[in-house]
Amino acid sequence: MNALPRSSSDSGARPSTGLLRWSSVQRYSFAVLCVGVALGVALALDHFGFRDATVPLFIFASAISSWYGGPGPAVLTVILCSFAFDYFFVPPLYTLYIAPSEIPYFVIFALFTLLVSWFARSRRRVEEDLRTSRDELESLNNELAKRSAALEASNKELEAFAYSISHDLRAPLRHVAGFAELLRSNATPTLNEKSRRYLTMVLEAATRMGSLIDDLLAFSRISRAETHYSSVDLQQIVQEAVAEAGEDANGRNIVWRVDALPEWYGDRSMLRLVVINLISNAVKFSSTRSEPEIEIGCSERKNDQVVLFVRDNGVGFDMKYSNKLFGVFQRLHPQEVFEGTGIGLATVQRIVHRHGGRVWAEGKVEGGATFYFSLSKITGEN
Repeated sequence: MNALPRSSSDSGARPSTGLLRWSSVQRYSFAVLCVGVALGVALALDHFGFRDATVPLFIFASAISSWYGGPGPAVLTVILCSFAFDYFFVPPLYTLYIAPSEIPYFVIFALFTLLVSWFARSRRRVEEDLRTSRDELESLNNELAKRSAALEASNKELEAFAYSISHDLRAPLRHVAGFAELLRSNATPTLNEKSRRYLTMVLEAATRMGSLIDDLLAFSRISRAETHYSSVDLQQIVQEAVAEAGEDANGRNIVWRVDALPEWYGDRSMLRLVVINLISNAVKFSSTRSEPEIEIGCSERKNDQVVLFVRDNGVGFDMKYSNKLFGVFQRLHPQEVFEGTGIGLATVQRIVHRHGGRVWAEGKVEGGATFYFSLSKITGEN
C-alpha cells in the first residue's frame, strides 16, 4: 500500500506520497472494510471464548483506517466500531440500546480510539516528512556529487591546459631572449641610447615572462604531483628554509626568532616549499626595514591539527585586500617596488589544502604581516 500515494481529494488531509491515492469513496470504503474485518475476527474469537480481544481489534481497525485513509475515514471507523461493539457485544445483544451507566464507557472507548487514530496519523505524517526530506537530501547529494565531479574535471582540464600552454611557451621565449641577447652583444656599438634601452626592456620582459612560466609550471605540478606522506620534522624544515633565505638576504642583519616546532605527518618536499615561500615573502617585504625581524612559531597544537605562523615587521598590507593574497598572479605591491610573480602564496594555499588545512593572513599597512597555515593529521589525497 505504501507504493500507492494518496490523493488530495480529502480536504482534511494534505497530499503526500505516502498515503493512498484513492478517491473519497474508495477511502471511506476502505474504512468500512477495516471495520468489517475487525468485526468478523472479533465475532470468531468471541465464539471461542476470547472476548478480551474485541476492543483492541476495533482500535487497531481505527488506526489502520487513519494511517492509510486519513482523518475522515478514521472518524467513520470510530463511529462504526462503536455501533458494532454495542450491537454485537454489549447486552442486550443485537440492539443499539445503551444503558446510561455505560455511556461513559463508550465515550472513553471513542476518545481512546480517536487518540490512537490521531497518534497513528501523526506518526504517518512524521514518516512522510522524513521520507520526503530523505529523498530531497539524496537528490541534493546526487546533484552535489555531479557538480563536484564536473568541477573536478574542469579543474583538471584547466590545469592540463595551463601546463601545456606554459610548456609550449618556453621554446619561443628562449628564442626571443637568445636572439635579443645576441643582438645586444653584436649590435650595441651601432645602436643609439634609445635603441639600447628598448633592447634592455625586451630582455627584462623576456626574463620576467620566463619566471612567470616557470612558476606557473611549478604551480601546475603541485596539483598533478603525487603526495608522499611521512613523518616530518617541521623544526628542521624551518631551519633549512631560514638558512636558504639568509643566503638571499644580501647581507642584511635579520633578527630570526624560531620557536620549538613539532613533528607532523605530511609530504616533506611540499611542506618545505610552503615554509620557504612564506619565509622568502617575509624577507622580501621586510627589506625596507633597518632592523628586520622575522618570527616562525606554532600558535596552536591539537592531536589532529597544528597551526604555524610566519610573522615579519615589514610593509604589511591593507586587510580589505586580504582576499587577493592567495590568487594566482595577484599582487598588492607594484613590481617596481617588490619583485615577484604573484604565484608563491597561491602555491602555499594549494599545498596546505592538500594537507587538509587552510591558510590566512593578518596585516597592517607599515605594521608587518603574519601568515598562518594549519595542517590536519590526515593521509591526504594522492
